[in-house]
Amino acid sequence: MKGLAMLKIGEIGWIEKDKPDIGPMDALVKPIALAPCTSDVHTVWGGAIGERHNLILGHEALGEVVEVGDMVKDFKPGDRVIVPAITPDWGSSAEQKGFPSQSGGPLGGWKFSNFKDGVFAELFHVNQADYNLALLPKGMSLEAGVMIPDMLSTGFMGAENANIPMGGSVAVLGIGPVGLSAVAGAAILGAGRIFAVGTRPNCIDVAKKYGATDIISYKDGDTAQQIVDATDGEGVDAVIIAGGSQNIILDAVNAAAAGSVISNANYFGEGETLPIPRAGWGFGMADKDFATGLCPGGRVRMERLADIVTYNRMDPALMATHVFHGLDSVEEALLLMKDKPRDLIKPVVIIEE
Repeated sequence: MKGLAMLKIGEIGWIEKDKPDIGPMDALVKPIALAPCTSDVHTVWGGAIGERHNLILGHEALGEVVEVGDMVKDFKPGDRVIVPAITPDWGSSAEQKGFPSQSGGPLGGWKFSNFKDGVFAELFHVNQADYNLALLPKGMSLEAGVMIPDMLSTGFMGAENANIPMGGSVAVLGIGPVGLSAVAGAAILGAGRIFAVGTRPNCIDVAKKYGATDIISYKDGDTAQQIVDATDGEGVDAVIIAGGSQNIILDAVNAAAAGSVISNANYFGEGETLPIPRAGWGFGMADKDFATGLCPGGRVRMERLADIVTYNRMDPALMATHVFHGLDSVEEALLLMKDKPRDLIKPVVIIEE
Protein backbone atom coordinates (compact mmCIF):
# COMPACT_ATOMS: atom_id res chain seq x y z
CA MET A 1 0.00 0.00 0.00
CA LYS A 2 1.09 3.62 -0.41
CA GLY A 3 1.03 6.42 2.12
CA LEU A 4 2.19 10.01 2.57
CA ALA A 5 5.03 9.92 5.06
CA MET A 6 7.42 12.08 7.00
CA LEU A 7 10.76 11.03 5.51
CA LYS A 8 12.74 13.16 7.96
CA ILE A 9 12.36 16.56 9.60
CA GLY A 10 11.37 19.02 6.89
CA GLU A 11 10.62 16.45 4.19
CA ILE A 12 7.54 14.47 3.15
CA GLY A 13 6.95 11.99 0.34
CA TRP A 14 4.94 9.02 -0.87
CA ILE A 15 6.24 5.62 0.14
CA GLU A 16 5.20 1.97 -0.20
CA LYS A 17 4.71 -0.22 2.87
CA ASP A 18 3.25 -3.61 3.64
CA LYS A 19 -0.36 -3.48 4.75
CA PRO A 20 -0.62 -3.51 8.57
CA ASP A 21 -1.22 -6.72 10.47
CA ILE A 22 -4.10 -6.72 12.92
CA GLY A 23 -4.51 -8.45 16.25
CA PRO A 24 -7.66 -10.18 17.53
CA MET A 25 -9.15 -6.93 18.90
CA ASP A 26 -8.07 -4.66 16.05
CA ALA A 27 -9.37 -3.45 12.69
CA LEU A 28 -7.96 -2.65 9.28
CA VAL A 29 -9.59 0.44 7.81
CA LYS A 30 -9.46 2.30 4.50
CA PRO A 31 -10.03 6.07 4.55
CA ILE A 32 -13.10 7.69 3.04
CA ALA A 33 -12.30 11.22 4.27
CA LEU A 34 -9.13 12.76 5.70
CA ALA A 35 -8.00 16.09 7.10
CA PRO A 36 -4.47 17.37 7.68
CA CYS A 37 -3.74 19.11 10.97
CA THR A 38 -1.45 21.81 12.25
CA SER A 39 0.03 19.05 14.40
CA ASP A 40 1.25 17.35 11.21
CA VAL A 41 2.93 20.62 10.27
CA HIS A 42 4.60 20.89 13.70
CA THR A 43 5.73 17.28 13.44
CA VAL A 44 7.30 17.55 9.98
CA TRP A 45 8.54 21.10 9.64
CA GLY A 46 8.98 22.00 13.31
CA GLY A 47 10.45 18.71 14.44
CA ALA A 48 8.20 19.01 17.48
CA ILE A 49 8.34 15.35 18.50
CA GLY A 50 11.81 14.67 17.17
CA GLU A 51 13.10 12.86 14.13
CA ARG A 52 10.79 10.39 12.41
CA HIS A 53 11.78 8.38 9.35
CA ASN A 54 9.26 7.01 6.84
CA LEU A 55 6.39 7.42 9.28
CA ILE A 56 3.01 7.76 7.54
CA LEU A 57 1.32 10.97 8.61
CA GLY A 58 -2.25 11.88 9.56
CA HIS A 59 -4.60 11.30 12.47
CA GLU A 60 -7.98 12.68 11.33
CA ALA A 61 -10.10 10.20 9.39
CA LEU A 62 -13.40 8.67 8.56
CA GLY A 63 -13.09 5.19 7.16
CA GLU A 64 -14.61 1.94 5.99
CA VAL A 65 -13.77 -1.22 7.87
CA VAL A 66 -11.92 -3.73 5.66
CA GLU A 67 -11.03 -6.45 8.15
CA VAL A 68 -11.52 -7.12 11.87
CA GLY A 69 -9.88 -9.44 14.38
CA ASP A 70 -11.76 -12.46 15.65
CA MET A 71 -12.50 -10.84 19.03
CA VAL A 72 -14.14 -7.73 17.54
CA LYS A 73 -17.88 -7.88 18.24
CA ASP A 74 -19.43 -4.59 17.17
CA PHE A 75 -17.89 -3.82 13.77
CA LYS A 76 -17.67 -5.69 10.49
CA PRO A 77 -16.24 -5.15 7.01
CA GLY A 78 -18.18 -2.48 5.16
CA ASP A 79 -19.07 -0.40 8.24
CA ARG A 80 -18.41 3.31 7.80
CA VAL A 81 -16.74 4.64 10.93
CA ILE A 82 -15.41 7.66 12.77
CA VAL A 83 -11.77 7.07 13.71
CA PRO A 84 -10.64 9.16 16.70
CA ALA A 85 -7.29 10.89 16.49
CA ILE A 86 -6.48 9.45 19.91
CA THR A 87 -6.83 5.68 20.29
CA PRO A 88 -6.05 4.81 23.91
CA ASP A 89 -5.19 1.43 25.35
CA TRP A 90 -8.37 0.82 27.30
CA GLY A 91 -7.55 -1.00 30.50
CA SER A 92 -4.23 0.77 31.03
CA SER A 93 -3.44 2.28 34.42
CA ALA A 94 -3.79 5.81 33.00
CA GLU A 95 -7.25 4.96 31.65
CA GLN A 96 -8.29 3.48 34.99
CA LYS A 97 -7.19 6.70 36.70
CA GLY A 98 -9.41 8.69 34.33
CA PHE A 99 -6.79 9.88 31.82
CA PRO A 100 -7.02 7.51 28.84
CA SER A 101 -5.29 9.88 26.42
CA GLN A 102 -2.12 9.41 28.47
CA SER A 103 -2.18 5.60 28.30
CA GLY A 104 1.31 4.19 27.86
CA GLY A 105 2.98 7.42 29.00
CA PRO A 106 2.62 11.17 28.34
CA LEU A 107 0.51 11.64 25.17
CA GLY A 108 0.63 7.86 24.72
CA GLY A 109 -2.92 7.67 23.38
CA TRP A 110 -1.72 9.65 20.36
CA LYS A 111 -0.49 6.77 18.25
CA PHE A 112 -1.22 7.77 14.65
CA SER A 113 1.73 9.64 13.13
CA ASN A 114 3.51 9.75 16.48
CA PHE A 115 4.92 6.25 16.96
CA LYS A 116 2.83 4.24 14.52
CA ASP A 117 1.81 4.86 10.91
CA GLY A 118 -1.05 7.30 10.51
CA VAL A 119 -4.13 7.49 8.33
CA PHE A 120 -2.78 9.14 5.15
CA ALA A 121 -2.58 5.75 3.45
CA GLU A 122 -4.62 3.27 1.47
CA LEU A 123 -5.08 1.26 4.68
CA PHE A 124 -4.41 1.84 8.37
CA HIS A 125 -4.56 -0.09 11.64
CA VAL A 126 -6.87 0.71 14.58
CA ASN A 127 -6.17 -0.86 17.97
CA GLN A 128 -9.02 -2.15 20.15
CA ALA A 129 -11.65 -1.49 17.51
CA ASP A 130 -14.70 -2.00 19.74
CA TYR A 131 -13.48 0.79 22.00
CA ASN A 132 -11.85 3.10 19.47
CA LEU A 133 -14.30 3.20 16.55
CA ALA A 134 -17.79 4.66 16.24
CA LEU A 135 -20.31 4.22 13.46
CA LEU A 136 -20.65 7.21 11.15
CA PRO A 137 -24.31 8.28 11.32
CA LYS A 138 -26.19 7.85 8.08
CA GLY A 139 -26.74 11.13 6.30
CA MET A 140 -23.88 12.97 8.01
CA SER A 141 -21.71 14.77 5.48
CA LEU A 142 -18.11 13.67 5.28
CA GLU A 143 -17.00 17.30 5.65
CA ALA A 144 -18.80 17.48 9.00
CA GLY A 145 -17.87 14.01 10.19
CA VAL A 146 -14.14 14.34 9.62
CA MET A 147 -14.04 17.30 12.04
CA ILE A 148 -15.13 15.04 14.91
CA PRO A 149 -11.97 12.93 15.49
CA ASP A 150 -9.77 15.87 16.50
CA MET A 151 -11.09 19.40 15.92
CA LEU A 152 -14.36 18.97 17.82
CA SER A 153 -12.91 16.68 20.45
CA THR A 154 -9.96 19.00 21.16
CA GLY A 155 -11.91 22.26 21.05
CA PHE A 156 -14.73 20.90 23.19
CA MET A 157 -12.13 19.56 25.65
CA GLY A 158 -10.81 23.09 25.97
CA ALA A 159 -14.27 24.28 26.94
CA GLU A 160 -14.94 21.33 29.25
CA ASN A 161 -11.66 21.75 31.14
CA ALA A 162 -12.27 25.48 31.59
CA ASN A 163 -14.95 24.90 34.23
CA ILE A 164 -17.20 27.56 32.69
CA PRO A 165 -19.94 28.69 35.08
CA MET A 166 -23.46 28.95 33.69
CA GLY A 167 -23.66 32.37 32.09
CA GLY A 168 -19.94 32.92 32.65
CA SER A 169 -17.59 34.86 30.43
CA VAL A 170 -15.02 33.10 28.27
CA ALA A 171 -12.13 34.22 26.09
CA VAL A 172 -11.00 31.89 23.28
CA LEU A 173 -7.50 32.81 22.14
CA GLY A 174 -7.10 31.73 18.53
CA ILE A 175 -10.03 30.90 16.26
CA GLY A 176 -8.66 28.35 13.85
CA PRO A 177 -10.67 25.12 13.74
CA VAL A 178 -9.81 24.11 17.32
CA GLY A 179 -10.66 27.58 18.62
CA LEU A 180 -13.88 27.70 16.64
CA SER A 181 -14.82 24.33 18.13
CA ALA A 182 -14.00 25.75 21.57
CA VAL A 183 -16.33 28.68 20.90
CA ALA A 184 -19.11 26.25 19.99
CA GLY A 185 -18.35 24.09 23.00
CA ALA A 186 -18.43 27.07 25.36
CA ALA A 187 -21.79 28.15 23.98
CA ILE A 188 -23.23 24.63 24.34
CA LEU A 189 -21.96 24.45 27.92
CA GLY A 190 -23.84 27.61 28.82
CA ALA A 191 -21.34 30.46 28.58
CA GLY A 192 -22.83 33.93 28.46
CA ARG A 193 -20.33 36.30 26.91
CA ILE A 194 -17.76 34.72 24.59
CA PHE A 195 -14.76 36.70 23.38
CA ALA A 196 -13.17 35.27 20.23
CA VAL A 197 -9.64 36.50 19.52
CA GLY A 198 -8.69 36.52 15.85
CA THR A 199 -8.49 38.59 12.68
CA ARG A 200 -9.36 36.38 9.70
CA PRO A 201 -12.76 37.40 8.31
CA ASN A 202 -14.01 33.89 7.53
CA CYS A 203 -12.98 32.66 11.00
CA ILE A 204 -14.75 35.62 12.59
CA ASP A 205 -17.89 34.85 10.60
CA VAL A 206 -17.93 31.22 11.75
CA ALA A 207 -17.10 32.21 15.34
CA LYS A 208 -20.20 34.41 15.42
CA LYS A 209 -22.32 31.59 14.02
CA TYR A 210 -20.98 29.32 16.76
CA GLY A 211 -21.85 31.76 19.52
CA ALA A 212 -19.10 34.38 19.88
CA THR A 213 -20.49 37.67 21.18
CA ASP A 214 -17.33 39.80 20.98
CA ILE A 215 -14.42 39.81 18.54
CA ILE A 216 -11.00 40.93 19.75
CA SER A 217 -8.18 41.82 17.35
CA TYR A 218 -4.55 42.25 18.35
CA LYS A 219 -4.48 45.03 15.74
CA ASP A 220 -6.61 47.14 18.06
CA GLY A 221 -4.17 46.98 20.97
CA ASP A 222 -3.08 44.64 23.73
CA THR A 223 -5.37 41.60 23.60
CA ALA A 224 -5.63 40.98 27.33
CA GLN A 225 -6.17 44.65 28.12
CA GLN A 226 -9.02 44.85 25.61
CA ILE A 227 -10.73 41.93 27.35
CA VAL A 228 -10.13 43.38 30.82
CA ASP A 229 -11.47 46.77 29.73
CA ALA A 230 -14.55 45.17 28.17
CA THR A 231 -15.30 43.40 31.46
CA ASP A 232 -14.98 46.54 33.61
CA GLY A 233 -11.56 45.56 34.87
CA GLU A 234 -12.56 42.07 36.03
CA GLY A 235 -11.27 39.79 33.32
CA VAL A 236 -13.08 36.64 32.19
CA ASP A 237 -14.24 33.59 34.14
CA ALA A 238 -12.44 31.21 31.79
CA VAL A 239 -9.77 31.37 29.11
CA ILE A 240 -9.25 28.75 26.42
CA ILE A 241 -5.90 28.79 24.63
CA ALA A 242 -6.47 27.37 21.15
CA GLY A 243 -3.57 28.74 19.13
CA GLY A 244 -0.57 30.99 19.11
CA SER A 245 3.07 30.93 20.17
CA GLN A 246 4.38 30.55 23.69
CA ASN A 247 3.59 34.19 24.46
CA ILE A 248 -0.15 33.54 24.13
CA ILE A 249 0.06 32.34 27.75
CA LEU A 250 0.85 35.92 28.79
CA ASP A 251 -2.44 37.10 27.31
CA ALA A 252 -4.32 34.20 28.88
CA VAL A 253 -3.10 34.88 32.40
CA ASN A 254 -3.55 38.64 32.13
CA ALA A 255 -7.11 38.31 30.76
CA ALA A 256 -8.23 35.84 33.44
CA ALA A 257 -10.23 36.86 36.50
CA ALA A 258 -9.62 35.62 40.02
CA GLY A 259 -11.04 32.12 40.38
CA SER A 260 -10.73 31.39 36.68
CA VAL A 261 -9.39 28.38 34.83
CA ILE A 262 -6.98 28.79 31.93
CA SER A 263 -7.58 25.75 29.74
CA ASN A 264 -4.97 24.88 27.15
CA ALA A 265 -5.94 23.08 23.95
CA ASN A 266 -2.94 24.34 21.99
CA TYR A 267 0.01 22.31 20.75
CA PHE A 268 3.15 24.28 21.58
CA GLY A 269 5.41 22.85 18.92
CA GLU A 270 8.67 24.62 19.73
CA GLY A 271 10.69 26.13 22.55
CA GLU A 272 11.96 24.68 25.80
CA THR A 273 9.90 26.71 28.27
CA LEU A 274 6.59 28.58 28.44
CA PRO A 275 6.24 32.00 30.09
CA ILE A 276 3.89 33.07 32.87
CA PRO A 277 3.55 36.80 33.69
CA ARG A 278 4.57 37.14 37.33
CA ALA A 279 2.35 40.12 38.18
CA GLY A 280 -0.65 38.87 36.20
CA TRP A 281 -0.36 35.57 38.05
CA GLY A 282 -0.36 37.43 41.36
CA PHE A 283 3.25 36.36 41.95
CA GLY A 284 1.92 32.82 42.02
CA MET A 285 -1.06 33.59 44.28
CA ALA A 286 -3.81 35.00 42.02
CA ASP A 287 -6.20 32.01 42.18
CA LYS A 288 -5.80 31.46 38.45
CA ASP A 289 -5.52 27.77 37.63
CA PHE A 290 -4.17 25.96 34.58
CA ALA A 291 -5.78 22.92 32.98
CA THR A 292 -4.19 20.89 30.21
CA GLY A 293 -5.28 17.88 28.23
CA LEU A 294 -4.84 15.85 25.08
CA CYS A 295 -7.75 15.45 22.67
CA PRO A 296 -10.06 12.77 24.16
CA GLY A 297 -10.56 9.69 22.03
CA GLY A 298 -12.54 6.50 22.20
CA ARG A 299 -15.91 5.28 21.00
CA VAL A 300 -18.21 6.97 23.52
CA ARG A 301 -16.57 10.35 22.93
CA MET A 302 -17.02 10.02 19.16
CA GLU A 303 -20.66 8.92 19.54
CA ARG A 304 -21.50 11.87 21.77
CA LEU A 305 -19.84 14.37 19.45
CA ALA A 306 -21.66 12.79 16.52
CA ASP A 307 -24.95 13.37 18.37
CA ILE A 308 -24.10 17.05 18.76
CA VAL A 309 -23.75 17.25 14.98
CA THR A 310 -26.72 15.00 14.21
CA TYR A 311 -29.07 17.02 16.40
CA ASN A 312 -27.94 20.35 14.97
CA ARG A 313 -26.22 21.81 18.02
CA MET A 314 -23.50 23.04 15.66
CA ASP A 315 -22.39 22.44 12.08
CA PRO A 316 -18.66 21.60 11.86
CA ALA A 317 -18.80 21.54 8.05
CA LEU A 318 -18.66 25.36 8.17
CA MET A 319 -14.93 24.95 8.89
CA ALA A 320 -14.23 22.95 5.72
CA THR A 321 -13.15 25.83 3.48
CA HIS A 322 -11.06 23.80 1.01
CA VAL A 323 -12.28 20.40 -0.20
CA PHE A 324 -10.07 18.09 -2.25
CA HIS A 325 -10.80 14.71 -3.82
CA GLY A 326 -8.69 11.55 -4.01
CA LEU A 327 -5.92 10.20 -1.80
CA ASP A 328 -3.23 11.75 -3.98
CA SER A 329 -4.48 15.24 -3.07
CA VAL A 330 -3.58 14.72 0.62
CA GLU A 331 -0.13 16.13 -0.08
CA GLU A 332 -1.55 19.33 -1.56
CA ALA A 333 -3.95 19.68 1.37
CA LEU A 334 -1.14 19.23 3.90
CA LEU A 335 1.03 21.83 2.19
CA LEU A 336 -1.94 24.18 2.22
CA MET A 337 -2.20 23.65 5.99
CA LYS A 338 1.50 24.48 6.25
CA ASP A 339 1.17 27.70 4.23
CA LYS A 340 -2.14 28.76 5.83
CA PRO A 341 -3.52 31.21 3.24
CA ARG A 342 -5.77 33.80 4.75
CA ASP A 343 -8.98 32.22 3.45
CA LEU A 344 -8.18 28.82 4.98
CA ILE A 345 -9.86 27.35 8.02
CA LYS A 346 -9.52 23.62 7.39
CA PRO A 347 -8.79 21.53 4.29
CA VAL A 348 -10.63 18.22 3.85
CA VAL A 349 -9.87 15.38 1.46
CA ILE A 350 -12.77 13.22 0.27
CA ILE A 351 -11.58 9.77 -0.80
CA GLU A 352 -14.91 8.04 -1.32
CA GLU A 353 -18.42 9.50 -1.18
